[in-house]
Amino acid sequence: MAFPTAVNDQITDSVTQANTKVLGDSPALALGNLYIATGQALANAAHNATNNQQQSYVTMQASTTQAVSTLLSVDTASTGMATKRIYQ
Repeated sequence: MAFPTAVNDQITDSVTQANTKVLGDSPALALGNLYIATGQALANAAHNATNNQQQSYVTMQASTTQAVSTLLSVDTASTGMATKRIYQ
């Protein structure tokens, strides 16, 4: 100790060492928290990308179904018009 105190020197040394350990562990804990946050952000990004891809496939399937339905109904309408002309 730099100056004499009323507290036992062993106690002050113990407290000083505990404080030094906390200060020494802080960078490792901060980096660990950074890695966890980065991992969670990347996992969320991957989940969002997968969800967006799935939703785009649903939209593409719906538009394909609508297009095929339109093509088939055009054929039916033209057949109906031709039959109407025959029977008139």
